[in-house]
Amino acid sequence: MKYVLKSASPPKPKFDLAAELNPQQRAVVEADPGKILVLAGAGTGKTRTLTYRVARLIAGGCPAERIMLVTFTNRAAREMVSRVEELLGLDMRRSAAGTFHHVGNRILRRHGEVLGLGSDFGILDPEDARDLMTSVIHELGMPVLTTKRFPNAKILTKIASQATGMLGTVGQVVERRYLKFLDLLDPIERVVEQFHARKRRLNCVDFDDLLAAWLELLRDPKHREVAERLRSSWTHLLVDEYQDINALQGALIDEMAAVHGSLTCVGDDAQSIYSFRGADFAQIHDFRVRHRDAIVLPLTINYRSTPEVLALANRSIAVNRLQHPKQLQAVRAPGMLPALIPLRDTMQQAELVAQRVLELHHEQNLPLRKMAALYRNHAHSLELQVELTRRGIPFAVRSGMRFFEQAHIKDVVAYLRARENPRDGLAWLRLLRLWPGVGNRTAERVAGVLSGELDEHGARHEQPTLPSASVPELLAREAAQARGRAKDALTKLAQLFEQLQTGPERSPGAAIRLVVSDHYRDYADRTFTNADARKEDLDNLASFAERWPDASDFLSELALIQGMAGENVVVGDEPDDKLVLSTIHQAKGLEWPIVFVLWLAEGRFPTAQSLRTATELEEERRLFYVATTRAADELYLLYPTIEEGRDGPSKIMRPSRFVAEIEHNPAVLERWDIEEVPRDS
Repeated sequence: MKYVLKSASPPKPKFDLAAELNPQQRAVVEADPGKILVLAGAGTGKTRTLTYRVARLIAGGCPAERIMLVTFTNRAAREMVSRVEELLGLDMRRSAAGTFHHVGNRILRRHGEVLGLGSDFGILDPEDARDLMTSVIHELGMPVLTTKRFPNAKILTKIASQATGMLGTVGQVVERRYLKFLDLLDPIERVVEQFHARKRRLNCVDFDDLLAAWLELLRDPKHREVAERLRSSWTHLLVDEYQDINALQGALIDEMAAVHGSLTCVGDDAQSIYSFRGADFAQIHDFRVRHRDAIVLPLTINYRSTPEVLALANRSIAVNRLQHPKQLQAVRAPGMLPALIPLRDTMQQAELVAQRVLELHHEQNLPLRKMAALYRNHAHSLELQVELTRRGIPFAVRSGMRFFEQAHIKDVVAYLRARENPRDGLAWLRLLRLWPGVGNRTAERVAGVLSGELDEHGARHEQPTLPSASVPELLAREAAQARGRAKDALTKLAQLFEQLQTGPERSPGAAIRLVVSDHYRDYADRTFTNADARKEDLDNLASFAERWPDASDFLSELALIQGMAGENVVVGDEPDDKLVLSTIHQAKGLEWPIVFVLWLAEGRFPTAQSLRTATELEEERRLFYVATTRAADELYLLYPTIEEGRDGPSKIMRPSRFVAEIEHNPAVLERWDIEEVPRDS
């Protein structure tokens, strides 16, 4: 008897590589299995190329479940897998496609027991991890852990995460990125060590553990049998966004490919801009040092930008010494030269963006969402947000919340609100909660007394009345009744308000600087993982506030800015048609026909801090490269020539070196001279 088994034979491809890919893309797709680094420049179709390579490997006979495709978002993995399914007409659900953490979770569910992890282990999200870290701090009960300088749970989990990601120690992370906590290193190490121990006792892991435990399975000689099984489970490994991986992820990739040797890594070293998140530039730069038999294949045919935009980007990135050299080639027709526009100050910079956006929107019928204003730091959008609001131009902030809606901005502004209007109980409540030792109950009672809703004994007034004593006197009285850290906090707050009310800090800018220097700087350091960026925001807020000599006028302006709607001046093509505002980091991977790059002044972009080392400066130049290559049609480079003085006269701003070093023949940009006329004209 003969029985016919209908086996799953390799699907026949439903695509024509010669017709659907350019020669560079086809070279990647058709390359023999081996160690391959694909240097995919901006706008060169890397996702399409990677998708077709997966499809061709399967069409060539490799079962889908023996392909591991690692991406940085599950969405990217789903899109590629879906496209492969369309190309081949098969089900890809058995393939290992997803983020590092997604794949790591699958592996640990199967093999984690050899590490002492039950198969039912729980995964802590970032909030869970912070709660556990807080619990560990309380459990240890060391006096130093409750001092106001000791970092909070959010910063401690960040330190622990970075140490894991860089395959380093807590001490190395503190020395490199949190130098202000160096004298607290011993208790920090103790807390982190206990944090890891508690996770194991609870049969829990955090996101970093998913990868660290996976690497432990591959490297620890005790688990050699499991390691061999893991490495032999997949025949091909493909990695997207390779320039963004950290040392831990790089080690996992190398270990997983150690036996089968089929490794395709796709990325662009010129777009490696996330070192602050732990990305390790050496992974892509030194690929051929670790894999000497590897081949490097370029993708340089750009489908996004005009030749003029690419000429500027190519000239800029060529200055970097640490790189894999390449030149992007345009297939589009020529367009306008990128414009370099010096402006008088930050307000005029904002005015130019607003006016040009309206011109393009009305005269060329270009939707607002097709335009973007990009900047190095979120604070650089301050004046632009104000100007867009005044003109009623709808905008969406990709880089986070609108500037004046951010917590640290509202925290500091609360001091001004309370000083100008002592009856503002909400302002009192907000600022009191910022002080160590002042709990919710104490904050609510003190806020009630200061705003006149409660008498000094805590009884509620039928009609709120302004207390007869001054704010500093009332705070001092409350401090006398308080205990522990609350007593010290209220005493210092009373002294701070004495200065705010009777000292020279009457102007809003000076008052903001006093609040930051006397209190909020320390609060930010122990509270926020990005404390330096938030302090820079507050510095910019103080400079902005100095335009108003009177604090009440400044507060009125903020209220109006936050309350205004942009419905009457510009009507978008769709309800969500808004100009995009974004940091360059958040804009990576996106594109717009029109791009404005703000604040291209030396010391701002590149930042003053990046000038310390050649490595940091080169990453800043890569960031500039990313900004310029977001533009498809028109690119505007702007910088203010004068910055209003903070403690003295105004100073002249020099154009960014990223502009100065490319401004030579043949020209890759055109200078625009500004002629001011009354707006009615």
